[in-house]
Amino acid sequence: MQAAQSTIDPTEVAKFEAMAAEWWDPNGKFKPLHMLNPCRLDYITAQIAAEFDRDLRGTAPFAGLRLLDIGCGGGLLSEPMARLGATVVGADAAPRNIPVAQVHAAQSGLDIDYRHTTAEDLAAAGEQFDVVLNMEVVEHVADPLTYLTACQQLLKPGGLHVCSTINRNPKSYAMAIVGAEYVMRWLPKGTHDWAKFITPDELYDLLRNAGLEPVDRKGFVFNPITWGWRLSDRDLSVNYVTASVKR
Repeated sequence: MQAAQSTIDPTEVAKFEAMAAEWWDPNGKFKPLHMLNPCRLDYITAQIAAEFDRDLRGTAPFAGLRLLDIGCGGGLLSEPMARLGATVVGADAAPRNIPVAQVHAAQSGLDIDYRHTTAEDLAAAGEQFDVVLNMEVVEHVADPLTYLTACQQLLKPGGLHVCSTINRNPKSYAMAIVGAEYVMRWLPKGTHDWAKFITPDELYDLLRNAGLEPVDRKGFVFNPITWGWRLSDRDLSVNYVTASVKR
């Protein structure tokens, strides 16, 4: 079998390798993700429930669904998905993230299949999922279209793809890079490359070209007064999330 084309950017992987041990420290280098995670989960669970007609008030509402969390890191999304009953595969290109995620899942009593692999290799192996979570990854890959095409190939017909990233404009530079990396020091300097940020319209075009049908997009908006995040139908100026399906 011919090896799958890789969109992995080694420089980007190295950044997250260096931070691997801090994934589950809510006040560490991944503090922004811990703060954002409840808002991300609200969006993800609502989209899955709507697409697959599941009642979130029930026990294990995602039972029977196979879910892939690409760029799973330490498992901040994989673990809640497993608690909701999904069969979860967590994949990450940074090898040091995997044992961190495995140890934390074991401590939490969760059975999650964590793998050091890529979307392209999983697609080449013929893996199939009902849901693919692709959160804050696309701005770190070398070739977004090839990467998203692999995500599309990983979905079963009728499957759901949830993808979040960062818009590209002066405000996103000020907040996601200057604010987060230099002022608040939530992230190490150089974590993000503004030139790799993708506008919502560009992402919709990429998703369509990859064979997916975008069906929704919303903004993640940070409120410095309440020090929390909320979903917005209108404000996609910095962080935002999309849902698309494979017909």
